Amino acid sequence: MLESDTASAALGIDVTRAHDGNAVATMRITEQMVNGHGIAHGGYLFLLADTTFAAACNSHGPVTVASGAEISFVTSARLGDALVAEATERTRYGRNGIYDVTVHRETAAGRETVAEFRGRSRTVGQIKS
Repeated sequence: MLESDTASAALGIDVTRAHDGNAVATMRITEQMVNGHGIAHGGYLFLLADTTFAAACNSHGPVTVASGAEISFVTSARLGDALVAEATERTRYGRNGIYDVTVHRETAAGRETVAEFRGRSRTVGQIKS
């Protein structure tokens, strides 16, 4: 699935781990991702979290898609920030799942949370192309 994800690849998102319902991905904020306020557009933060969520919920094998998601922006990301997203499976029940993703950056003072994302998944089997 990730090899065919041209949207995430075009933004430089790198999934470094995806196993047993957990995943980690990274992305650097570029000039194209900054909005009129000089901060990262929230859509890019959502996309990073969503890609990490997708890697986590598909790590079990069957084709799984999002049935819904929400994000809370905790603080602004800025040009040049190297963001890390970490997805954790909270539960799977039947064909459904719930996953939490924390997006953070490292600072001199330590880890700073940028956003919190919760995704709901649905296993659908094979998607026809």
